[in-house]
Amino acid sequence: MAARTGESIPWEPELNESPGPLPFEPLPGFLNDPAHDDTESAKCHGKRIGILIVTYNAVTTLTKVLKRITPNVWANVEEIAVFDDASQDSTYELAMGIKTLRKLPKLVVLKHERNLGYGGNQKAGYRYFMEKGFDVVVLLHGDGQYAPEILATLYHPIVTGEADAVFGSRMMKTYGGPLKGGMPLYKYLGNRILSVFENAALGLNLTEFHSGYRAYSLAALRKIALTNMTDDFHFDTEIIIKLHHQGFRIAEVPIPTYYGNEICYVNGMKYARDVFRAVSRYKRTSRGLARSAEFAEYFVHYPIKRSRYSSHEYVRRMAGTDQDILDVGAGGGDFAAELKKGGNRVTGVDILPDALNHAAFERYFSADLDEGLTRVAAALGGKRFDRVLLLDILEHLRSPTRILRECGELLKREGELIVSLPNAANITVRIMVLFGRFNYTERGILDRTHLHFFTRKTARQLLEENGYSIVEEHATIMPVELVLGLAPEGLLMRMIATLLAGITRVMPGLFGYQTVLAARPSFE
Repeated sequence: MAARTGESIPWEPELNESPGPLPFEPLPGFLNDPAHDDTESAKCHGKRIGILIVTYNAVTTLTKVLKRITPNVWANVEEIAVFDDASQDSTYELAMGIKTLRKLPKLVVLKHERNLGYGGNQKAGYRYFMEKGFDVVVLLHGDGQYAPEILATLYHPIVTGEADAVFGSRMMKTYGGPLKGGMPLYKYLGNRILSVFENAALGLNLTEFHSGYRAYSLAALRKIALTNMTDDFHFDTEIIIKLHHQGFRIAEVPIPTYYGNEICYVNGMKYARDVFRAVSRYKRTSRGLARSAEFAEYFVHYPIKRSRYSSHEYVRRMAGTDQDILDVGAGGGDFAAELKKGGNRVTGVDILPDALNHAAFERYFSADLDEGLTRVAAALGGKRFDRVLLLDILEHLRSPTRILRECGELLKREGELIVSLPNAANITVRIMVLFGRFNYTERGILDRTHLHFFTRKTARQLLEENGYSIVEEHATIMPVELVLGLAPEGLLMRMIATLLAGITRVMPGLFGYQTVLAARPSFE
């Protein structure tokens, strides 16, 4: 994490220095050490590499940081940009003086008119390098807390195609570990506790989440939504979450630990709370329970339910295998992909202009379901299906009866319509109403996009009044695995599911979460 300095000392060239490239002045531990020879690792391999130095009140340390960058790195990177976050000292003037007096064309200095915060400064820097078409960016702090001597170690795995992001870790033992480097014991313990929590929650195995020494492929960052991410210090946690969620390759390299007399502006307790909150908000968003702005792109409106007695488990069985299936309201194709595993041939229909999961479908049609299926039926050229699915769709339509009649015309003689509808009489809704509440939510029974509400009885009536005979019916259990974040195959979840199934079987109208119906139309 960033630490900031407050003392202001002007910079002047030493008397024995002449204008020109900055002299290389590494710390003693890096001087003449063959292990730190970066002749090979510093090579850019044709990549455009930028170094982003984030600073705030770093007038006493910035010169030393720049002098500690190796000549090989200076030769191979295209630009070193100092982003001053509205410092209250002369950091900007110092950096401009170094650039001018030393005639350093690769050194670029920018100053924000207002303080953007630790995360905000990073976002500004990453956008800067992305707009200029760079390939790699390395984050370096202007306070000297991280060793500029090993910059090449950070970007080398990216330019050689081995990783999309590289994090420096102080927890590795190569440089003696964090305590030997002067990390206070309370910070070490806090770091370890948070990292253990984050690894367990996110399914990662990183030795450290909280080092601010990092390198990124800008091709990866271009696919990360930065806008709504925090401007605070836990930005570093949020970006790890996003990289991992989107399947980018993360590598770690050992870095030395250094704690000097810099002033640290990080509130440790607040930072820990923010980290826990970030992970929680991500988990809730990715499970479809809430839509947090910083992770909104990962919100799944209807996540696949994999527990026993869930709607998707019933529909998988009712759909069968080796069937021609029309999935009306198919979304991105996640459930269609599940059906394809059973040898089924799935045709999808949804309002999305294109299917996100192309491989799940034999064919895909974009259609506004409120306008019916006439155009889709014409494009199908008389094709009929063994199963037509309307899963959590009818409650969203202005006229569900129209779709029901049109679906009947697309079924084979022995084909079945499979429908799932939320049970508005579920105990959770009844309790809310009892206490005078009827609050809409992002998803679930009271999804704010629902235009109709059905009970178990009215769901049956809807199909029967539109010419269908019910051949199979199930009441699903409440999806507690999504709420609690439990693995559906785990022992605890299996026990909970069995208990809920028993209660739901006895009182389906009260405890049933969804009603799943299979029905056949009358062809008279």
